[in-house]
Amino acid sequence: MPSAPRWLTSEPPLNASSASWILIAVAFAAANLPFINERLFGVVPLGARKLAWLRVLELLVLYFVVGAFAYLLESSIGNVFPQVKEFYMVTVPLFVVLAFPGFIVRYLRKGGSPRHDTAR
Repeated sequence: MPSAPRWLTSEPPLNASSASWILIAVAFAAANLPFINERLFGVVPLGARKLAWLRVLELLVLYFVVGAFAYLLESSIGNVFPQVKEFYMVTVPLFVVLAFPGFIVRYLRKGGSPRHDTAR
């Protein structure tokens, strides 16, 4: 007897391993987004150069967007575990560490500071 199609079975569409790797890739891309372009959230064009405080604010908002995406992935796999303060004490620094390559390219490799004056 042929087996039922996958979409008719009660198995979740993702297993925990593939969902974890998808989440890591999305978090890496979102953490570096504020540093790789001059648009707000990669969509809204700004008239002038994006300031550092705006990049930090954008990083904070994207942290919560990735958190909501992680919640959706976790709920599609099974039970959602409660997050306590230790969860945020680990994931906030992890998100900042994921943003480090974009920070390096923006401020250390390209000379991103607007106050680069030549010696007279």
